[in-house]
Amino acid sequence: MTSIDMDTTAGRIAALEKMLLARAFENTVQDQFADGEIPGFVHLSQGQEAVAVGVCGALTEDDYITSTHRAHGHSIAKGLEPDRLLAELYGKEAGQCRGKGGSMHVADLDRGMLGAQPIVGGSAPLAVGAGITAQYTDSDWISLGFVGDGATAEGQVHEAFNFAATWQLPVVFVIENNLYSEGMHFDEQHNIEDLADMAAAYGVEGVIVDGQDVEAVHETVTTARNRALDGGGPTIIEAKTYRYRGHFEGDQEPYRSAEEVESWRNERDPITNFSEKLIEDGELTEEKRDALTAAAAETMEEALEFARSTEEADIEAAYEDVFVEPAPEIDRHRERIAREEPNWGVY
Repeated sequence: MTSIDMDTTAGRIAALEKMLLARAFENTVQDQFADGEIPGFVHLSQGQEAVAVGVCGALTEDDYITSTHRAHGHSIAKGLEPDRLLAELYGKEAGQCRGKGGSMHVADLDRGMLGAQPIVGGSAPLAVGAGITAQYTDSDWISLGFVGDGATAEGQVHEAFNFAATWQLPVVFVIENNLYSEGMHFDEQHNIEDLADMAAAYGVEGVIVDGQDVEAVHETVTTARNRALDGGGPTIIEAKTYRYRGHFEGDQEPYRSAEEVESWRNERDPITNFSEKLIEDGELTEEKRDALTAAAAETMEEALEFARSTEEADIEAAYEDVFVEPAPEIDRHRERIAREEPNWGVY
């Protein structure tokens, strides 16, 4: 189940476990990418775990999410297995999408993960499409689209906001405002202080939430989900958060200072602050916190061993899972792949 009952001690501990696992997953990816084991690009979200876990913990297993290029935390929070997710990043057959999607295209329809979207803002209209399905079939589920603060400058995002508002779709939009659109600071791209103010233009609810507070995020999304199911239409939630790593791994980050990053790490870290709150409230001990941290690390050690040891994706399977029905010339392309190095530019 995706849902987390944040009104109980067990639920709050479960939320902490999810955040620890998301952090451990991305720390592993960071290390292995630096060692050259993971191909392509990866975009990490250490520091944003409270948004991922708070949001997905307020959803059910029947609800759907659409994600961004920064999708690892969302995927873990929605229930994807870390071993198969890591194998996907490694391009392995046992990966979430048979090694064909990698970091920026991971999906799992059975878990309600409609997919990461490397196209900036592409997650918003896809969430609307799912919302149309939910409304048309009178279903008891919602769709939720994650977008970044930079994506709100994209036209398709505003088309999605407008469509969802006009049709009163059961959709929630969560803007992860981590202050930077690639290397551009928020103030350089936007003429408003709060992106949630955009909601007024579409006549829907706009809410600001502390994205470093998993309980606040959970409560906010729960309210928005209930509103959507009751026919109240979409909500635009702006979660104020921060990413510790650069836009992508290898980013030299000339646009911000190391002191700024360390300030957020030391004062606003969502995992540290939440675990300390649980300890102060008598719901967690330091020993238990350390054990949960160690368990997350052990899970990732096992996931890493799995990702390294499982078989590489078969290049001849490149044209599988593309069309529902066989398409013309696909067999010819597959035969060519089997006998020679692929030439992707020749069709």
